[in-house]
Amino acid sequence: MTIETKGRARRDTASAAPAPGPALVLMAALLGFFMTALDATAVNVALPGIGRSLGGGTAGLQWVVDGYTLMFAALLVSAGAVSDRAGARRVFRVGLVVFVLASTACGAAPRMWFLVLARVVQGSAAAVMMPASLALVRQAFADPAGRARAIARWTVGGAVAIVAGPLAGGVLTSAVSWRLIFVVNLPAGVVALALLRRAPASPRRAAPLDLPGQVTLVVALAALTLGIIEGGSAGFESPLVLWSLVLCVAAAGLFALTEARARAPMIPLGLFRSRTVLLCAAAGFAVNGTFYGLIFVFSLFFQRVLGLSPVDAGLMFLPMTALVSVTNLASARIAARSGPRRPIWTGLLGATAGLSALVAVSGTTDRYLLAGLLVPVGLGLGLAVPSLTAMLLETLPGSQAGLAAGVYNSVRQVGGTVAVAVFGALVARRTAFGAGMRDSLLILTVMVAVTAFGALFLPPRRIGGYAATRLGG
Repeated sequence: MTIETKGRARRDTASAAPAPGPALVLMAALLGFFMTALDATAVNVALPGIGRSLGGGTAGLQWVVDGYTLMFAALLVSAGAVSDRAGARRVFRVGLVVFVLASTACGAAPRMWFLVLARVVQGSAAAVMMPASLALVRQAFADPAGRARAIARWTVGGAVAIVAGPLAGGVLTSAVSWRLIFVVNLPAGVVALALLRRAPASPRRAAPLDLPGQVTLVVALAALTLGIIEGGSAGFESPLVLWSLVLCVAAAGLFALTEARARAPMIPLGLFRSRTVLLCAAAGFAVNGTFYGLIFVFSLFFQRVLGLSPVDAGLMFLPMTALVSVTNLASARIAARSGPRRPIWTGLLGATAGLSALVAVSGTTDRYLLAGLLVPVGLGLGLAVPSLTAMLLETLPGSQAGLAAGVYNSVRQVGGTVAVAVFGALVARRTAFGAGMRDSLLILTVMVAVTAFGALFLPPRRIGGYAATRLGG
């Protein structure tokens, strides 16, 4: 073979090999998604350390969690439209830069109010990044089979972050400081930005953006969260609490009026005329409320009452969170055979049973038994979530699937935000931590039991296939 022929063969082989661009884009999107998911749960185990370092009491710790999830929930629906209008690559890059800067500010926070403000900014950036990261993956892989595999890896990355969150938070807090939970986002963000350079420019389209609806929704959720959290510390008769709740009602009314009259509403209220949509949204609210509420309350219980270290507290959650991915896959198989209704009500019923057992937990409960009692809750929630998503998407026409998924995920995030606010208020109001925790668990038990009963009224349709979503997404 001549030198010229060998050179031509090498060029042909290089051109036939897959370009590294799509793989690097997937890594950038996955890394960004992983960071946003990890920061939603990792901070919970560090809350006692944050409280000792910055003060602020239980109310301040609630805001550290809810400042992030509140903005994530409120902005998630509109974030997809922003990504479409400005281009996924640009939006993801801007969101990633803001997220990293906000993370750095969290790590350097000198006061509790500063940390809460940085968490609000961090949650806003996370909401922008999530839909843009998925859009980048879809854009990078033109082949449908390759795109499906890439989206599956993207989804698994989020699931791993949820599983690893409490343990990672405990390890980082024990090894150095709670500040390291946020500081590690700096090198990870730099790597993601470097990888993002291989992504081609994203197309733009004139997606409608409902600014009045977005503003009134943020005000309503923020006022509700403020009222509940401050009610726990200052009392619900406090003028600040009362005015916050009044503002919440007024903003919610304006939001409903705005959405009813808007040409392109952010959340079409007609979606909730469907019984299936309403029941799936209620179940999603209960699922995330249970997941984030449990992690918040038990993170404090493990360290304040049982005296566990942050690492040991993180390990206590590992059996529950690790099995979520297993039951996600089981849910898909069951739904493919018998329809999504069965794994939904079975999962919710199992979670109800697990929560009922947790109500009896006290400071004398064996820690290994306690870790085991958390497992049925995780198994049940993990079994229900993918089928809830599938049921919702199968109910609506394809033109509304993306919008419905955004609304559904926002409702789920609101469930987590409200749960942390309510349970923190209950813990703060009761003289003994255990009494407030029992009240919280009773609320969760009733809420999940009601949604399990409601799941019996979902249509028993069988579906051919769907993309499962992670528990915390």
